[in-house]
Amino acid sequence: MPDEFPRSMLTICAVAKPFKGHIAVIQRNAILSWTRLEPKPEIILFGTEEGTAEIARELGVLHVPEVARNRQGTPLLAGVLEGAEKHGHGEAIAYVNADIILPREFTVGIEKVRRTFGKFLAVGRRTNLEVRKPIDFSEAWEEKLRERLRHEGQLESHTGIDFFVFPRGTYEQVPPLAIGRVWFDQWCIKYAREKRLPVIDLTSFVTIAHQLHDYNHVPGGRELGTYGGVEADENLRYYGERPHTYTILSATHVMGEDGRLRRVFWRREVAAVRRFLWEVFVHRTVEVRKKLGLSGGTRA
Repeated sequence: MPDEFPRSMLTICAVAKPFKGHIAVIQRNAILSWTRLEPKPEIILFGTEEGTAEIARELGVLHVPEVARNRQGTPLLAGVLEGAEKHGHGEAIAYVNADIILPREFTVGIEKVRRTFGKFLAVGRRTNLEVRKPIDFSEAWEEKLRERLRHEGQLESHTGIDFFVFPRGTYEQVPPLAIGRVWFDQWCIKYAREKRLPVIDLTSFVTIAHQLHDYNHVPGGRELGTYGGVEADENLRYYGERPHTYTILSATHVMGEDGRLRRVFWRREVAAVRRFLWEVFVHRTVEVRKKLGLSGGTRA
């Protein structure tokens, strides 16, 4: 293949769902946001899903039809990462779900991490937002989106992981994990921790928007296709851990709003204690507090 792209700081790779209906709108929004990042990243869309080749041509990004798939036809993480290494030119690689809008802080945060660590994995929680229409990417679009996220967005839990950024050559011997099914994302964090790589949580510095959607594109839907079923069970076996053993709470460092990196400890343990206290003192006592008039309500 000809060397069409100069070497860039970052290669973003993704596998899009079929460009149909609402999914087509939000994926176009997401990929357009990637094209506006500075410094400009290289973008690779993998697969032959309906509309992928057309959107790649329209937006001037690289399209690689070939990607390894499992027997159900779902793209495999190993195939995408191998393809990104082969066709990409970036010093760092970012796997990003194709419904995620990335703001300018994304590349700023990644560059800060790259200047600090030689090897690393950068992740972050998403903020869920209902988006039904094409986004106007004219002047101040990020400020308008950020305002919507403040008022309408909902921060996903530490289990919602939609991007992974790492230097090329980081991931080797990747098992046949199906993309878009549970546990492949947590395996990525497990791999980094077992390799003793710093895992950086960018949530406070970078607000990424996850555009909400249904799961009609997956046979079996959300419960039996994405979060359950044969492919989810296979991913869990390859993951080799209890569910949610490795999440964003497994990060070794966090980047604050000011862009400073700091080491963190015991995040999973602290979160577990907080969940326990909430269950014991809040959830289980709600009926008692209602009877005693201690559960809120209107005040005169």
